[in-house]
Amino acid sequence: MRRVAPAIGLFFVAPLVSEFLLGDFPITFLPLLIVLAPMYGGGALLIREVVRRTGRGWPCILTLAFAYAIFEEAFTTQTLFNPNYLHLNLGLLKPAYIPALGIGMWWTVFVLTLHTVWSVSVSIGLVEALVPKRANQPWLGRPGLIVTAALFVLGAVISTRFALKSDPFLASRAQFTWSAIACLAVIVLAFRLPRTTTVQPSGNAAAPSPWVVGAAALVAGSIFLVTPREWAWRAVGIYLVLDVAMIAAVYLWSQRARWDGRHRLALAGGAALAYAWHAFLQAPVVPSSAVVNRISNAVFALALIVLLVIAARRNAAPA
Repeated sequence: MRRVAPAIGLFFVAPLVSEFLLGDFPITFLPLLIVLAPMYGGGALLIREVVRRTGRGWPCILTLAFAYAIFEEAFTTQTLFNPNYLHLNLGLLKPAYIPALGIGMWWTVFVLTLHTVWSVSVSIGLVEALVPKRANQPWLGRPGLIVTAALFVLGAVISTRFALKSDPFLASRAQFTWSAIACLAVIVLAFRLPRTTTVQPSGNAAAPSPWVVGAAALVAGSIFLVTPREWAWRAVGIYLVLDVAMIAAVYLWSQRARWDGRHRLALAGGAALAYAWHAFLQAPVVPSSAVVNRISNAVFALALIVLLVIAARRNAAPA
């Protein structure tokens, strides 16, 4: 059991980060994890295990996380194309709408970034930081990998059936086709990236302090979350600048000496803390009292802080 404990942890951490730390669901909806974990947790765990088994690293994780995001939002929920998802009158597609594609660029960039960064990558980063000595090793054998894949498929089917039962909307054939092409292209790209999981430091410059890295992730994540959708194309521009800037910064920092698990934990932790504080500003997607909402936000934020403290101690620099 100890061998697969990190895998089990990731299976449940992913939906907790994706929906509960974000503030979409209050603590009273924790039983919903049974439904959410196969899709979110199964997807994150499957990505992580495939990458680690094939000797690839974080660029591959991020790229496959992007493919996961496309798959979920284009096929299981269809939020990329549904102008009134679940009849909630959210108006997700209105900002920066592109009629020829039937998508809203604001929502497309926003939700794909949420899944790529937080749902998958942050969740993996947090759990791997708890077991630093096994961070680059597979956690599951072949049977466990098969079970994970089966759970992911089951989760996708459940999510799709729920969405169709609640709202019979169907995207066009062209939208499904191009989404499939995009998803497959991203997967192919992921496996064309270098296999190595470590980078050889170049030059004499040392990586910045983990505190600086964590602060950058917190600030970038916070700006991303508070940028108003009403800014439409300006918001899209800000999102893309943040995405590119963080990718470039992390790439450059990771090339330097002394880049290690503390920095990777700082990235995941900073981004997760952006979710935690921002949850206090938004109402959940389900009916709940203000008191329950704030208690839920506080509990999940505190749980995150405890996790970060434990992980930081386990990744402490050698004396």
